[in-house]
Amino acid sequence: MKKYNFHKVKGMVKVLLPLSLFTLLPFMTSCGDFLEIEPQDKIVLDKFWNEKADVDNVLIGCYSAMQTANVLDRLMVWGEFRSDNIEPGTNVTSDVNIQRLLNENIDATNGYTTWDGLYAVINRLNTVLLYAPQVSAKDPAYSETMLKATIAEAKALRALCYFYLIRTFRDVPFVTEAYTDDNQTMDLAATPFDEVLAYLINDLESVQNDAMITYPSTKALYKTGRITQQAIHALLCEMYLWKKDYANCVKYADKVILRDSLDYVEYYDGRTVDTEGRLNGFPLELSRLGSSSYFGWEYESLFGTTTSDMKDATSYEIIFELVFMEDNNLPQNESVNRFYASGPQSNAARGIVSPANWLIRTDNSSKSIYGKFDARYYENIQAVSSGVYGISKYVMKDIEIAASTTDNTVKDYPGRTQTAGHNHANWIIYRLSDIMLLKAEALAEMATDGSPEIDEAFKLVQAVYNRSLCESPIKTALAKPTKRDDMRALVLKERQRELMFEGKRWYDLVRRSLRDGNTDVLSDAVNMKEMDGAGAAKQRLKKIDAIFWPYNLEEMRVNHNLVQNSAFSSGENTSFSKTSN
Repeated sequence: MKKYNFHKVKGMVKVLLPLSLFTLLPFMTSCGDFLEIEPQDKIVLDKFWNEKADVDNVLIGCYSAMQTANVLDRLMVWGEFRSDNIEPGTNVTSDVNIQRLLNENIDATNGYTTWDGLYAVINRLNTVLLYAPQVSAKDPAYSETMLKATIAEAKALRALCYFYLIRTFRDVPFVTEAYTDDNQTMDLAATPFDEVLAYLINDLESVQNDAMITYPSTKALYKTGRITQQAIHALLCEMYLWKKDYANCVKYADKVILRDSLDYVEYYDGRTVDTEGRLNGFPLELSRLGSSSYFGWEYESLFGTTTSDMKDATSYEIIFELVFMEDNNLPQNESVNRFYASGPQSNAARGIVSPANWLIRTDNSSKSIYGKFDARYYENIQAVSSGVYGISKYVMKDIEIAASTTDNTVKDYPGRTQTAGHNHANWIIYRLSDIMLLKAEALAEMATDGSPEIDEAFKLVQAVYNRSLCESPIKTALAKPTKRDDMRALVLKERQRELMFEGKRWYDLVRRSLRDGNTDVLSDAVNMKEMDGAGAAKQRLKKIDAIFWPYNLEEMRVNHNLVQNSAFSSGENTSFSKTSN
């Protein structure tokens, strides 16, 4: 199998379409031009880039490429697996790279340090941005408004890819032009984190008003499965938080919340759902609706909505996700299937990673961040067998939780699971509670002890927390902090509770470390989980450089302008040489 290395790809545009051929089909309304290209290892420019459908097909292919294990594996591993949430699961020895990184034993030979999948998507998007204006000039049906929407979508998806890269590696090679010529320079030095982030923010600011606001009901999956203006606002919200521009983070969070508030009103058609006042006016789904005696509705709405046909939309809380059709003949979510669980828990236990042992709540446990009546504990973690626990998020389609504060009991009744060996769960990139908690984090950073920002941040955290409580009325209420540092700690803890196993935790810890100028919070968190050589790992993580990842050894060999992260070795027995071949 040919490996596409960012710096060594020759004629990248020539392999663009065949790579996405099999994953494009579920989304395409017309693929005649695509299938008629001969030979299939080349793109003949004068036969392809002629009409809007050509641009659309390549753009959809970018989403399809992001669904492949080569990319989605990394979105999961980079954002979650080094954190305090994850420990080894079943047959973890079958993937030595995972086994090593779970123990913070990472070097430049680790397979998960490769980035070719994301750079391939970036080059496809750069190719769209190069040829779309030329197609618009040829195709009268491809209006300027449509072209601007295409450019906004492509730039936003490219920004998302680079955002993953810089949060993982810090400084990365940065290019915004398509590689269409074998003579183009590819040995690029890494661009500093701050420069890339500033460029991405400016780029998104310039195109946000051109993006699709929403898609019609006839294209329900596009509403969350393609970049919209709402998705761009979510991206800008988080990017400004990493930039430490807290006012703009709050500004874009408010745009997202306002839009979801409108969708909420339309969805519930004037009905009063939050009769207990749990949500502080925010447009969240409740864990229990109406007179139901069971909790868990919000989980089914977010993670279990079937996509077996194009008419069934996902939750209005979801802003952007990678969509998998529930059809075993179509691409599946291979990454969740392998990492989290390989099928119904009655016959397939768990995946190669599992919840960290310290998270497991027992009646006499004082360490777990989840209280007994927090529905999210049961929605995230399932007892597979006596003393053995697995990850249920993205594995379970729904779950029912019966709770009684009268006799202090909680019972969960797992419902439908993803089909054994064929997981079709959508992978959520942004959802409303994530954005609410990003806003809370920004407010906490803007606050002083006892200031109004603490009150505002607490209302956001409280709403997210209260919506998942299996109590009526609420008895285990959150205590409201008065000090800024306590509010910062509460937001970080609530993000962990709410977004567990969603590829967010490591990035939250990295962001906190960059803000503090030290890794104290991160290293203390990682020390909570069981690791081989935990003491040495904690010591390594005292260095800011160590919270990022090393460049892959093969990248270093072909790009002599890359300088390795000083916290990591090459992994070779002999000294690594920049002139080695």
